[in-house]
Amino acid sequence: MATWSRAAGLLAGVALDALLADPRRGHPVAAFGRAARAVEHRLYGDDRARGAVFTAVLVGGTAALGVAAERATRRRPVLHAGATAAVTWAVLGGTSLGREGRAMAGHLERGDLAAARARLTHLCARDPSGLDAAALARATVESVAENTSDAAIAPLVWGAVAGVPGLAAYRAVNTLDAMVGYRNARYANFGWASARLDDVANWAPARLTGLLTVACAPRSDAWRVLRRDGAAHPSPNAGRCEAAFAGALGVRLGGANVYHGRTETRPTLGDGRPPAVADVRRATRLSTAVTLAAALLASAAALALARRAG
Repeated sequence: MATWSRAAGLLAGVALDALLADPRRGHPVAAFGRAARAVEHRLYGDDRARGAVFTAVLVGGTAALGVAAERATRRRPVLHAGATAAVTWAVLGGTSLGREGRAMAGHLERGDLAAARARLTHLCARDPSGLDAAALARATVESVAENTSDAAIAPLVWGAVAGVPGLAAYRAVNTLDAMVGYRNARYANFGWASARLDDVANWAPARLTGLLTVACAPRSDAWRVLRRDGAAHPSPNAGRCEAAFAGALGVRLGGANVYHGRTETRPTLGDGRPPAVADVRRATRLSTAVTLAAALLASAAALALARRAG
């Protein structure tokens, strides 16, 4: 494998995501989701063992396809770079995340709360029905912060480390967590393995997201708030991203959130004022900057690893 092909493929995939974003129909991740639902229908049972088998079958199968693609192109650098670019584009969601953030900002700026509440479901699973403009702004900022890691930074990290198999397997893990990683009656046991594997896969990317946020907002409180509040969140990963964004934007995140009829109170992150409507666009711009920084870092890391291996 040429030392440059993985790095070039990652950068090309980021460029494709910026140009094309996610297709509204025929997305490979959506096809994976349909396959996962079919496997769930056959394997579902209210126990962790069945859930572990479900996770292993889908993540393992996806990783195997990635290994096959990598092996088939490893002696053809241009094809390998092309395959890496295509898979990177397929698994990245940074441009779509920015699009959703800007759409939310537009609805809130126009005072169209009904449209904003409907749009929030594109970003997170919390119940938007009782949220006012301030609560919708907070939900959006928190979701943009967390999803910056899940949708963009984590795929790039795993792509730099493990190439096409890493890209594909990470997106499978994260998609399964979004499908079954809930603490409700149906998935508390069956979805346990998917949720825990997602925690593991996002441990390093979430912390890198926090550090890159600090780097992209050098004259802010991002570093101080990240160090002080990052571990306060019940998620082992989301708190790092949200705390860094809170410090970078000078806002205070956290509070009561409603998920599927269940209220969860999240700890306070940051010392600033509550997020305002204007902070939604600021958060989206910060997310884009962090993603671009991660793309450059991931390509450099991929190049360094390839040279070391060679």
